[in-house]
Amino acid sequence: MFPLYAIVDTRVCAARGIDPRALTDAFLRGGARLIQLRDKSFSSHERLSLADDLVRRARAAGATLVVNDRADLARLSGAGGVHVGQDDLSVEEARLIVGPGAIVGVSTHDEAQVAAAARTTASYIAVGPIYGTFSKDTGYTARGLDLVRVAHASGKPVVAIGGITIDRAGEVIAAGASSVAVISDLLAGEPEARVRAYLNALV
Repeated sequence: MFPLYAIVDTRVCAARGIDPRALTDAFLRGGARLIQLRDKSFSSHERLSLADDLVRRARAAGATLVVNDRADLARLSGAGGVHVGQDDLSVEEARLIVGPGAIVGVSTHDEAQVAAAARTTASYIAVGPIYGTFSKDTGYTARGLDLVRVAHASGKPVVAIGGITIDRAGEVIAAGASSVAVISDLLAGEPEARVRAYLNALV
């Protein structure tokens, strides 16, 4: 699994005056090959239009784009898969929509959720928030590296998320994560250069 999971969050983009399409292009130029589109906007039409654009960009660069929450939009846009949360469709319901070969990731926040996810056909288990974060209100306090270790023991690839910075990424991988998902810290400076810096740090 690609060690950096770059997340394009349209809410964060709007707050910072960033075009999500331009941000995706910067991530791709920097070498990101696994990107998630997190778009909570009301209009399904606008969400699908953006997903279509980003899937085309990712595909041209040899990268994979995953759509957050909406399996239907992932299928319609031809995305590489979908990421679901605890309140979304189940892993198996999402897989019925996106297909057996697609990526289906699932968010978990405690050991019971990790154990449940391990019994599904999830392509990876996301765990977090590892550290405190302001990018997303999960309703959970920071989990630390112990939950990464628990998820790693499940045998499925682990994606760690929440408050991860370039200085912390190495210890998260060392704890058993296959990939680190990053939102805000990829915007600490020029995104293309920041992606390159992460990839160099994670080699």
